[in-house]
Amino acid sequence: MRIDIDKDVCIGAGQCALAAPKVFTQDDDGLSELLPEPEPGPMVGEAARACPVQAITVG
Repeated sequence: MRIDIDKDVCIGAGQCALAAPKVFTQDDDGLSELLPEPEPGPMVGEAARACPVQAITVG
């Protein structure tokens, strides 16, 4: 599973980290980033859908 975060689009809403905390976190600037060893699961798609600016793509 490939997960991409467009840092130019991300606004740091944190919805991805709430939806899939084993995959996403927020960096020091509050922007989304993948955890060093993410554990993808069904919530990754939900996290992408929850992003208010569609900064996350899953493929």
